Amino acid sequence: MLSFQNIMPKLKDIISKEFGNKKIFDKDVAQALGINQLTFATMKKRNKVPYKEILDFCATRKISINWMFYDQIVKSLEEETDKYANVRYYSDIYASAGGGAFNYEDEHEELLLDAIMIEKLGGAREIKNIDAINVLGDSMEPTYNENDIVFINRSMRDITKGGVFVVSTNSGLFIKRILLKSDRSIDLISDNKLYGVENVPLDSVEIIGKVVGSMGST
Repeated sequence: MLSFQNIMPKLKDIISKEFGNKKIFDKDVAQALGINQLTFATMKKRNKVPYKEILDFCATRKISINWMFYDQIVKSLEEETDKYANVRYYSDIYASAGGGAFNYEDEHEELLLDAIMIEKLGGAREIKNIDAINVLGDSMEPTYNENDIVFINRSMRDITKGGVFVVSTNSGLFIKRILLKSDRSIDLISDNKLYGVENVPLDSVEIIGKVVGSMGST
Protein backbone atom coordinates (compact mmCIF):
# COMPACT_ATOMS: atom_id res chain seq x y z
CA MET A 1 0.00 0.00 0.00
CA LEU A 2 1.35 3.42 -0.99
CA SER A 3 1.93 5.61 2.05
CA PHE A 4 3.22 9.03 3.04
CA GLN A 5 6.31 7.36 4.46
CA ASN A 6 7.18 6.00 1.00
CA ILE A 7 6.56 9.24 -0.88
CA MET A 8 7.98 11.89 1.46
CA PRO A 9 11.71 11.03 1.09
CA LYS A 10 11.43 11.23 -2.70
CA LEU A 11 9.61 14.55 -2.62
CA LYS A 12 12.09 16.02 -0.14
CA ASP A 13 15.05 14.81 -2.19
CA ILE A 14 13.72 16.44 -5.37
CA ILE A 15 12.88 19.71 -3.62
CA SER A 16 16.24 19.74 -1.83
CA LYS A 17 18.12 19.53 -5.14
CA GLU A 18 16.11 22.48 -6.46
CA PHE A 19 17.30 24.59 -3.53
CA GLY A 20 20.97 23.72 -3.42
CA ASN A 21 20.66 20.53 -1.35
CA LYS A 22 19.34 22.34 1.71
CA LYS A 23 17.42 20.50 4.42
CA ILE A 24 13.73 20.24 3.52
CA PHE A 25 10.87 20.17 6.02
CA ASP A 26 7.23 19.16 5.73
CA LYS A 27 6.21 22.81 5.28
CA ASP A 28 8.47 23.02 2.23
CA VAL A 29 6.84 19.94 0.70
CA ALA A 30 3.39 21.37 1.40
CA GLN A 31 4.35 24.62 -0.33
CA ALA A 32 5.81 22.79 -3.33
CA LEU A 33 2.60 20.79 -3.69
CA GLY A 34 0.41 23.86 -3.23
CA ILE A 35 -1.28 22.47 -0.12
CA ASN A 36 -2.08 24.44 3.04
CA GLN A 37 0.40 23.47 5.75
CA LEU A 38 -2.30 22.47 8.27
CA THR A 39 -4.16 20.47 5.63
CA PHE A 40 -0.93 18.73 4.69
CA ALA A 41 -0.27 17.83 8.34
CA THR A 42 -3.74 16.32 8.62
CA MET A 43 -3.31 14.32 5.41
CA LYS A 44 0.02 13.00 6.66
CA LYS A 45 -1.49 11.99 10.00
CA ARG A 46 -4.29 10.13 8.20
CA ASN A 47 -1.87 8.68 5.62
CA LYS A 48 -3.95 10.25 2.85
CA VAL A 49 -1.65 10.64 -0.15
CA PRO A 50 -2.36 13.83 -2.18
CA TYR A 51 -2.30 12.10 -5.57
CA LYS A 52 -3.51 15.02 -7.69
CA GLU A 53 -0.97 17.44 -6.25
CA ILE A 54 1.86 14.93 -6.63
CA LEU A 55 0.84 14.25 -10.23
CA ASP A 56 0.97 17.99 -10.96
CA PHE A 57 4.33 18.19 -9.16
CA CYS A 58 5.73 15.40 -11.34
CA ALA A 59 4.27 16.80 -14.55
CA THR A 60 5.88 20.23 -14.17
CA ARG A 61 9.27 18.64 -13.46
CA LYS A 62 9.04 15.88 -16.09
CA ILE A 63 9.46 13.22 -13.38
CA SER A 64 8.32 9.67 -14.00
CA ILE A 65 5.11 8.86 -12.13
CA ASN A 66 6.07 5.19 -12.31
CA TRP A 67 9.21 5.95 -10.34
CA MET A 68 7.48 8.24 -7.85
CA PHE A 69 4.67 5.84 -6.96
CA TYR A 70 5.99 2.40 -7.75
CA ASP A 71 9.82 2.60 -7.76
CA GLN A 72 9.63 1.41 -11.36
CA ILE A 73 12.77 2.39 -13.25
CA VAL A 74 13.24 1.20 -16.79
CA LYS A 75 15.77 2.75 -19.13
CA SER A 76 13.24 4.84 -21.05
CA LEU A 77 11.71 6.23 -17.87
CA GLU A 78 15.12 6.94 -16.40
CA GLU A 79 16.18 8.80 -19.50
CA GLU A 80 12.97 10.85 -19.57
CA THR A 81 13.35 11.77 -15.91
CA ASP A 82 16.91 13.00 -16.54
CA LYS A 83 16.03 15.18 -19.54
CA TYR A 84 15.21 18.27 -17.49
CA ALA A 85 16.77 20.27 -14.66
CA ASN A 86 16.09 23.47 -12.77
CA VAL A 87 18.49 26.34 -12.13
CA ARG A 88 18.03 29.35 -9.88
CA TYR A 89 16.92 32.41 -11.85
CA TYR A 90 17.32 35.79 -10.09
CA SER A 91 14.90 37.76 -12.22
CA ASP A 92 15.42 40.98 -10.24
CA ILE A 93 19.22 41.02 -10.68
CA TYR A 94 20.74 42.76 -13.70
CA ALA A 95 24.37 43.09 -14.74
CA SER A 96 26.48 44.70 -17.46
CA ALA A 97 25.96 48.43 -17.06
CA GLY A 98 26.09 48.16 -13.30
CA GLY A 99 23.25 46.88 -11.21
CA GLY A 100 24.17 46.47 -7.57
CA ALA A 101 25.36 43.36 -5.78
CA PHE A 102 24.66 39.67 -6.28
CA ASN A 103 23.00 38.38 -3.13
CA TYR A 104 22.40 34.62 -3.02
CA GLU A 105 19.72 35.23 -0.38
CA ASP A 106 17.60 37.24 -2.83
CA GLU A 107 14.34 35.70 -3.96
CA HIS A 108 14.61 33.56 -7.04
CA GLU A 109 12.47 31.35 -9.21
CA GLU A 110 13.21 28.04 -10.87
CA LEU A 111 14.07 27.99 -14.56
CA LEU A 112 13.43 24.63 -16.25
CA LEU A 113 16.07 23.62 -18.80
CA ASP A 114 15.95 20.82 -21.34
CA ALA A 115 18.69 18.30 -22.11
CA ILE A 116 20.22 20.35 -24.93
CA MET A 117 20.67 23.42 -22.74
CA ILE A 118 21.96 21.32 -19.85
CA GLU A 119 24.72 19.95 -22.08
CA LYS A 120 25.58 23.44 -23.33
CA LEU A 121 26.05 24.58 -19.74
CA GLY A 122 28.46 21.78 -18.92
CA GLY A 123 26.25 18.77 -18.26
CA ALA A 124 24.10 17.54 -15.39
CA ARG A 125 26.96 17.58 -12.88
CA GLU A 126 27.41 21.33 -13.28
CA ILE A 127 23.75 22.35 -12.97
CA LYS A 128 23.98 22.72 -9.19
CA ASN A 129 26.61 25.45 -9.74
CA ILE A 130 24.55 27.45 -12.26
CA ASP A 131 22.62 30.66 -11.56
CA ALA A 132 20.83 32.87 -14.08
CA ILE A 133 20.51 36.67 -14.15
CA ASN A 134 19.56 39.36 -16.67
CA VAL A 135 21.66 41.56 -18.95
CA LEU A 136 21.31 45.33 -18.61
CA GLY A 137 22.50 47.76 -21.26
CA ASP A 138 24.38 47.31 -24.54
CA SER A 139 28.02 47.17 -23.45
CA MET A 140 28.37 43.45 -24.30
CA GLU A 141 26.62 43.58 -27.68
CA PRO A 142 26.58 41.73 -30.00
CA THR A 143 27.49 38.80 -27.73
CA TYR A 144 24.85 39.54 -25.10
CA ASN A 145 21.93 41.90 -25.58
CA GLU A 146 19.82 43.79 -23.07
CA ASN A 147 17.30 41.54 -21.27
CA ASP A 148 19.09 38.36 -22.33
CA ILE A 149 19.36 35.77 -19.57
CA VAL A 150 22.94 34.70 -18.88
CA PHE A 151 23.98 31.57 -17.00
CA ILE A 152 26.82 31.86 -14.48
CA ASN A 153 28.85 28.92 -13.21
CA ARG A 154 29.79 29.94 -9.66
CA SER A 155 32.46 27.23 -9.43
CA MET A 156 34.42 28.69 -12.37
CA ARG A 157 36.28 31.72 -11.02
CA ASP A 158 39.74 31.15 -12.47
CA ILE A 159 40.41 34.20 -14.66
CA THR A 160 43.97 33.31 -15.71
CA LYS A 161 42.79 32.08 -19.13
CA GLY A 162 40.35 34.94 -19.65
CA GLY A 163 36.73 34.67 -20.67
CA VAL A 164 33.49 36.45 -19.83
CA PHE A 165 32.72 36.75 -16.13
CA VAL A 166 30.23 38.42 -13.82
CA VAL A 167 32.11 40.67 -11.41
CA SER A 168 30.94 42.72 -8.47
CA THR A 169 32.66 46.09 -8.16
CA ASN A 170 32.20 49.25 -6.11
CA SER A 171 30.23 50.61 -9.07
CA GLY A 172 27.88 47.64 -9.35
CA LEU A 173 27.57 44.29 -11.07
CA PHE A 174 29.11 43.84 -14.52
CA ILE A 175 29.40 41.27 -17.28
CA LYS A 176 32.82 41.76 -18.88
CA ARG A 177 35.63 39.98 -20.62
CA ILE A 178 38.51 39.81 -18.18
CA LEU A 179 42.21 40.03 -18.95
CA LEU A 180 44.57 39.44 -16.02
CA LYS A 181 47.61 41.73 -16.17
CA SER A 182 51.12 41.04 -14.87
CA ASP A 183 50.70 43.65 -12.12
CA ARG A 184 47.69 41.72 -10.69
CA SER A 185 45.22 44.21 -12.06
CA ILE A 186 42.51 43.25 -14.54
CA ASP A 187 41.11 44.81 -17.67
CA LEU A 188 37.30 44.85 -17.83
CA ILE A 189 36.57 44.69 -21.55
CA SER A 190 33.25 45.35 -23.29
CA ASP A 191 32.45 43.56 -26.55
CA ASN A 192 30.75 46.76 -27.75
CA LYS A 193 33.65 48.81 -29.14
CA LEU A 194 31.87 52.04 -28.21
CA TYR A 195 32.93 51.33 -24.61
CA GLY A 196 36.47 51.69 -23.38
CA VAL A 197 38.55 49.26 -21.33
CA GLU A 198 38.55 49.78 -17.57
CA ASN A 199 41.57 48.65 -15.54
CA VAL A 200 41.03 47.93 -11.84
CA PRO A 201 43.01 46.19 -9.07
CA LEU A 202 42.11 42.51 -8.84
CA ASP A 203 41.57 42.74 -5.10
CA SER A 204 38.96 45.49 -5.59
CA VAL A 205 36.46 43.18 -7.30
CA GLU A 206 34.68 39.93 -6.51
CA ILE A 207 34.55 37.30 -9.26
CA ILE A 208 31.02 35.88 -9.10
CA GLY A 209 31.50 33.24 -11.79
CA LYS A 210 32.04 32.58 -15.47
CA VAL A 211 29.30 33.14 -18.04
CA VAL A 212 28.76 29.74 -19.68
CA GLY A 213 25.66 30.37 -21.76
CA SER A 214 22.70 32.60 -22.50
CA MET A 215 19.11 32.73 -23.67
CA GLY A 216 17.91 35.50 -25.96
CA SER A 217 15.18 37.90 -24.91
CA THR A 218 13.29 37.52 -28.19
